[in-house]
Amino acid sequence: MNEEIRLTLLEAQEKLAKSIYNGLWELLEKEDRTPSEDEDLLLGAYSSLYYWKQVGTTVNLQRGYWMISRVHLTLENKDDALAWALKCLALTEKNTEKMEDFDLAFAQESLARAYALAGDLERAKNHYRQAVALGEKIQDPEDKKVFVNDLTGGDGFLFNPDQN
Repeated sequence: MNEEIRLTLLEAQEKLAKSIYNGLWELLEKEDRTPSEDEDLLLGAYSSLYYWKQVGTTVNLQRGYWMISRVHLTLENKDDALAWALKCLALTEKNTEKMEDFDLAFAQESLARAYALAGDLERAKNHYRQAVALGEKIQDPEDKKVFVNDLTGGDGFLFNPDQN
């Protein structure tokens, strides 16, 4: 049976924002992406953020900024990775009461990676230490596990303070 589903514009935008954002993970984790898939990854990150700006919360925007930074990190676009990581941190710090504990940690993680890619290892180490400290405060065990796994080996990880 084919039922027609009708959505308001806002409902459709929210559905698209979620679907696109969640779909980015498969491409991020793919080891042998094609240049076309790299382009899809970048366009998807921006598209998701666009829709979240229409219907989302401050938390959705923060996570969208983080995702764009992560995509640029993965693609080794150092200037854009740093610019979006800085936007992510600024929004996070301005709205800490709205963020989940892992959002605070991931904002620092993003900057650690971006500064490492940019070659600024001192700043990278500083933000890495802050990410670790905030990661230790994550209450939910599953969220903490995801954060620690990402921090210590996620795709595009460009910085190990023990080696630099």
